[in-house]
Parts: sequence; structure tokens; C-alpha cells
Amino acid sequence: MAEAQKPLSHITLKRRQRFHRKRDVRPAVLAKANRLVVSVAAFIGLAFLAVMIVQAVFG
Repeated sequence: MAEAQKPLSHITLKRRQRFHRKRDVRPAVLAKANRLVVSVAAFIGLAFLAVMIVQAVFG
């Protein structure tokens, strides 16, 4: 017969993730990468709008 398993406690199901100095990326590096991604996305969006405006004026 199958034995009834004990339900796992909340702590064993979801452990608190802590910052590990040697394994994880530093928070400052993540913040810098996030700023880079936002600035590149803004540049691409502005370039797209500029192309659309140029096409509307000359086309």
C-alpha cells in the first residue's frame, strides 16, 4: 500500500533566496545593466519615430 507522505512545510517548499557574493551578480551590476537596456530601448524607439517622421515628410 502507498504510504501517506507528510506535507512539506512552507520553509522547505520555498527557501529564501539570499545574495551569494561569489555566485550571484552584484546588485550594482544589475542596476547598470537595467539602465543600459532602458537607454538602448529608448534610442531604438526614437530612431523608429524619426524614420516615420522622415517618411511622412518626404514620402
